[in-house]
Amino acid sequence: MPAERRLYVGPSLRRLRRDRGLTQADMAADLDVSASYIALLERNHRPLSAEVLLRLAQTYQLDMSTLTGGSGADEAQRLQAVLKDPMFADIDLPSLETADVTTNFPGVTEALLRLYTAYREEQLALADRGVTADAPGAGVDASDPVAESRRFLEARRNSFPSLDDAAERLAQQVAQHEGLTGYFKARHNLKVRRLPPEVMVGSTRRLDHHRREILLSDELDNASQTFQLALQLVYLELAADVDAVVALGGFATESGERLTRRALASYAAAALLMPYTAFARAVEARRYDVEALGRQFGASFEQIAHRLTTLQKPGQERVPFFFIRVDEAGNISKRLDGAGFPFARHGGGCPLWNVHQAFRTPRQLVTQWLELPDGQKFFSIARTVTAGGGGYGKVRVERAIALGCSAEHAGRLIYTQGQANGAEAATPIGVTCRLCHRTECTARSAPPIGRQILPDDIRRTSAPFGFSDN
Repeated sequence: MPAERRLYVGPSLRRLRRDRGLTQADMAADLDVSASYIALLERNHRPLSAEVLLRLAQTYQLDMSTLTGGSGADEAQRLQAVLKDPMFADIDLPSLETADVTTNFPGVTEALLRLYTAYREEQLALADRGVTADAPGAGVDASDPVAESRRFLEARRNSFPSLDDAAERLAQQVAQHEGLTGYFKARHNLKVRRLPPEVMVGSTRRLDHHRREILLSDELDNASQTFQLALQLVYLELAADVDAVVALGGFATESGERLTRRALASYAAAALLMPYTAFARAVEARRYDVEALGRQFGASFEQIAHRLTTLQKPGQERVPFFFIRVDEAGNISKRLDGAGFPFARHGGGCPLWNVHQAFRTPRQLVTQWLELPDGQKFFSIARTVTAGGGGYGKVRVERAIALGCSAEHAGRLIYTQGQANGAEAATPIGVTCRLCHRTECTARSAPPIGRQILPDDIRRTSAPFGFSDN
């Protein structure tokens, strides 16, 4: 290819790969090239040859203009928006130079965008905690995508009847083909293969269009493998239903929209494996016994707990639950609210809540009555779950899950048998220390917002902080 016609498409190639959920190794295998060559192409260290361009178009059924037209234009626009922040006002940054950076140094561009996004998220977090901070870049949308997705789900109480109905209809079709594996073969001519992790190259599931196979990591347990198959079927047959719900969100960020789409696809996959009508009937028959329901539906503890938060279909409502998953450091990796529980947006939760104490007794279910500072009472069950592993020496991640409902519904749960007056002895907890005004709490890690701390020159209280009355 003549020098003047060399084609550099790094950002476009990277976007194509990520949009399809491929690693560099996956794409290299598809194109019969090396992973290092894909890396060089994405960094614009090598021009794209006509032969590889043709392979890309044929392999992924692309219009060549998708790659060759306006390469890096989106990154250039994003970088230009970032550089309009007032902190850069005294720097001369011509748009042509910005375009040169995005075209010739895509890695640097992505690093700058990530750094600025992290900076803006920290600014928003400080503001949310009541800390005074300047707010540069008001014209740049830097919303927290995780918070944006959570707000969308919480506003709808994690209930999407249209997805439940579509998944239930699909489940009836799957049942006629001896399960998911048979359905994939009959309907999509796809074979399911389970492969070792060294072959999967970091993936747990991958759809190989060319070989007509769905590849699963054999490190996954049975429940996880089944869920991944259900999730792949959702992407193949219910994508339009999922997209119709996502379209209601009006998301400010692409990441927020993608996180929500992923959450809704998982919702539909759970609804496929645990159809609403059958599952709602079973939870009443078994009095919300999570482990018993898991055996009935062949699902994990976490999958059942997650599904219980979704049972709010009009006319067929069941107990409204909230759900939270935390690690041993207190990081929240998932939360869903169908019960009106006031989760903290920032900061850790209350250490008196048994979800944090569940790590002391792994795999053992513990129960607890809770009372918030405003008098609301809830009933909570908690247990640890394990992710990862699957072989000797493989890293296992222990997390704790809490599932709860308001006290008025707790009597319907098998876990409250013999606890008729349990709510009277509820543990007083707070949402988070900064929002909890229980001044006598000895587990407090930070003073509440708006309270004046007393000096301890003469008197030291048993609580970590002493507070004035006003």
